[in-house]
Amino acid sequence: MAHEGDGEWRGWRAAAEQALYGADGFYRRPEGPAGHFRTSVHASPLFAGAVARLLCRVDEALGHPAVLTFVDMAAGRGELVIGVLAALPPDVAARTRACAVDISGRPDGLDPAIEWLDEPPTQITGLLFANEWLDNVPLEVVEAAPDGVARLVLVREDGTERLGEPVKGAQADWLERWWPLSAEGCRAEIGLPRDTAWSAAVATVGRGLAVAVDYAHHEGARPPFGTLTGFREGRETTPVPDGSCDITAHVALDACALPGARLLTQRAALHALGISGRRPPLTLASTHPTAYVHALAQAGAAAELTASGGLGDFGWLLQPVGLPETSLGGLLVDVPDHEEH
Repeated sequence: MAHEGDGEWRGWRAAAEQALYGADGFYRRPEGPAGHFRTSVHASPLFAGAVARLLCRVDEALGHPAVLTFVDMAAGRGELVIGVLAALPPDVAARTRACAVDISGRPDGLDPAIEWLDEPPTQITGLLFANEWLDNVPLEVVEAAPDGVARLVLVREDGTERLGEPVKGAQADWLERWWPLSAEGCRAEIGLPRDTAWSAAVATVGRGLAVAVDYAHHEGARPPFGTLTGFREGRETTPVPDGSCDITAHVALDACALPGARLLTQRAALHALGISGRRPPLTLASTHPTAYVHALAQAGAAAELTASGGLGDFGWLLQPVGLPETSLGGLLVDVPDHEEH
């Protein structure tokens, strides 16, 4: 995909913004994200069921408001919000305002009860859920030069890179606080735009809970060479900012967290929400074979969602807003301490 200005050097933030969200960007494609990668939502309807249970717990903590809002951030083609509505008890579903937020156009055939928005509504009472949103908020990539100075990595549309100016100001402050570079050639991704985006999303919640779920890393265990990568047609690929592939980087969720937040793994979160990969007892195979086959399939799907080294290692950031201090423990009960970050 060649364009005038292919030779222009830009920081990764500007390059990825154009490649992902420009007029011909990756996320404007008709096939949507599901055409290129598989998230927890696509892996199994069990995930939407767990989010529905979380929404019910938020409803309980809020005292069963007349209108309970569920916001699906970066909704793709609406797969999560559709699944959540289907999994809600009828009495909760009847009070739920369902909102899908995405830059793409409204999918054909979507339930008219689901609002399709460019940005989340304000002062919501309920749950804002951002599954794999923050990893696609573009950011700058920096590298430690031979002189030890952290410099911006500049890139052309064909993916060629070179080092640019030293990092300054708020970006330098963020780097020093959250991801200092230790040696020449080490890289980092400056998560400041994600911190800002998350704060803005949380600010739309009047009372309730905001949750971000994403590939994550934490202070003390940052990858020494960064995480910037691309995805195309289900496979990881070299990130090239020409609109042909997804461009993503893991999220420093601890930097995004606001006071009162809780960080844990998807494995711990889903276990607390009733998702278990335990196999059904073999005795069920002889007494109720159909039920055994169904339970075995459910256990396999649950195992994928909670697997170590896979989806189970995703980070969950839970940010309560206007809830009693004791409410968060009730939203995710029995979370083992060793699963938390």
